[in-house]
Parts: sequence; C-alpha cells; structure tokens
Amino acid sequence: MKIRVALSQDIEACLEVRRTVFIQEQNVSEAEEIDGLDDSCLHILAVQNDVPVGTARIVIKENIAKIGRVCVVPNLRGTGLGAAIMREAMAVCKSQLGVQKAVLGSQIHAMGFYEKLGFQAFGTIYLDAGIEHRDMEIVL
Repeated sequence: MKIRVALSQDIEACLEVRRTVFIQEQNVSEAEEIDGLDDSCLHILAVQNDVPVGTARIVIKENIAKIGRVCVVPNLRGTGLGAAIMREAMAVCKSQLGVQKAVLGSQIHAMGFYEKLGFQAFGTIYLDAGIEHRDMEIVL
C-alpha cells in the first residue's frame, strides 16, 4: 500500500475526503464544514492510487499553527495513515517562519491518538458541530 502524504494545492481533493468523513459519516452540516477558510490555509493530502484518502489543514496565526480537519477514509483507519498525516502537518508547521506551537481541537475519542504524537490537552470540553472536543497543543 503506497500512499503519498504531502503539502497540496488541491483543495477540492481535500474537500472530497472531508465531505466523506465529516458530512456523510459524522453528520456535520456542509455550512459548518465548508467554512470559507480553505483558500487561506495550508493543506496536507494523502493519496493512494490517485485517490484522496486523508487530509488535514493548517491555519497560521502569528506564531501558532492550528491543525484541523484531520481525517482518514474509513477503510484506512488504524493503518498509521492518520499519524503520517499529522507528522507531515507538524513538519509543515515547523517550517513556517516564527511558528512555535501547534494547537488543535480533538474529538474526545481521538485524544489518545494525539497524545501519542506529543500533544497535551488543555481547557474544558466543548461542542463543535455537535461533537465533544477538547483543545490540545504541542511546542514545536
């Protein structure tokens, strides 16, 4: 299984994966998922045999990078692809001049995944798109 994970300009391919995971599978509304910020973000895309299979996006604000919209298609979960996407996202964050920290809003069930990558939780649990989340951060 050869999967390429890299920074990408193909926003439509990233949106294709996000529609599958967040809109169709998790019932997030299209208005919440397609928030108008994608044109100003950096995007990580995972592709297998020319098919988009995972993604994440990065919003840079001063010295903080916010990683979000991290997802993998259902049949490739548990394969290490999510971790590969996050490692690439963190490498991209580190490469941005002045960025010192990455933050994200983790769905509660995924917190252990991010903790294994070095993220630490902070703050209280909150709802985002009707799903419980908690903020997490890592110093880069």
